[in-house]
Amino acid sequence: MASLACTFRPLVRSHTQIRSTICARCCRSFHQLSGLQAGHNKWSKIKHEKAANDAKKTQARTRFSDNISLYSKLYGPDPSQNPQLATAIATARKAGMPKDRIEKAIARGQGKSSEGVVLESMTFEAMRPPAIAIIVDVETDSKLRVLQDLKQILKLGKATQSASKFFFTRAGRVVFEKSDQDVDVDTVMDDAIEAGAEDLETDEDGNIVIWTSPTNTTQMCHAVGNKFGLKVLSSGIVWSSNKDTEVQLDPEPWLPELVDMLAALRDYPDVQAVYANLSKGTVPDEIWARIDENLDR
Repeated sequence: MASLACTFRPLVRSHTQIRSTICARCCRSFHQLSGLQAGHNKWSKIKHEKAANDAKKTQARTRFSDNISLYSKLYGPDPSQNPQLATAIATARKAGMPKDRIEKAIARGQGKSSEGVVLESMTFEAMRPPAIAIIVDVETDSKLRVLQDLKQILKLGKATQSASKFFFTRAGRVVFEKSDQDVDVDTVMDDAIEAGAEDLETDEDGNIVIWTSPTNTTQMCHAVGNKFGLKVLSSGIVWSSNKDTEVQLDPEPWLPELVDMLAALRDYPDVQAVYANLSKGTVPDEIWARIDENLDR
């Protein structure tokens, strides 16, 4: 019985990259593209833009989460009795923040996990050559798990767990939103000092910044914020790097490792803040922006 299988003989056109084969029985031709890579650069660009958009979304969700936790801590976890919390939740929902993350942020403001487990605070210290000091503030229901995970992140960035607090000064900081009622630093100064303020200033956006002892931030929010009707933008303990120990960044081959490590630390669910004794130096603006966006100051 004659075979019905088609016999193919290759036909290659030298002036193109298209290879054709012709069926000897039915005289149909089949084409195959060889080594076609058009679109590779386009895909690289898409991946880069997607990564940038994902980073912005993560930052936004972190900001929403911080605000919800703050208002839950200051004024209580019930949105019906806490207008500031209700507004923060509504804003987060409008931006697409998942319900479980909102509930987790409310619980964290009460010092608990979403399952009701009491959270423990922890300060994680690390060093990375040449002399980069890192402090990570954590709230967690499992210190052992966090320690293991953070050590792995540091390992990828060529950093190790090591004492670094002496590179920083610990202080309490409360930031009140700029008022449209002509309430400024001079207006609140007497009440702030009486409540324990150690220094007052205005930031570049016109917000009122009050520095106090680490244990006095909540009292400052109530004493000044409630009296003058000021919205609290942030309140907590910060680690300010000592200027004489800061590392000025210059273009170095290990900068991508540093960027990835800081981003991984900032994205870790139990991490509340990341500090480092870094200043810009001569590093390109784009790289510095990626570093700075993952640090708290």
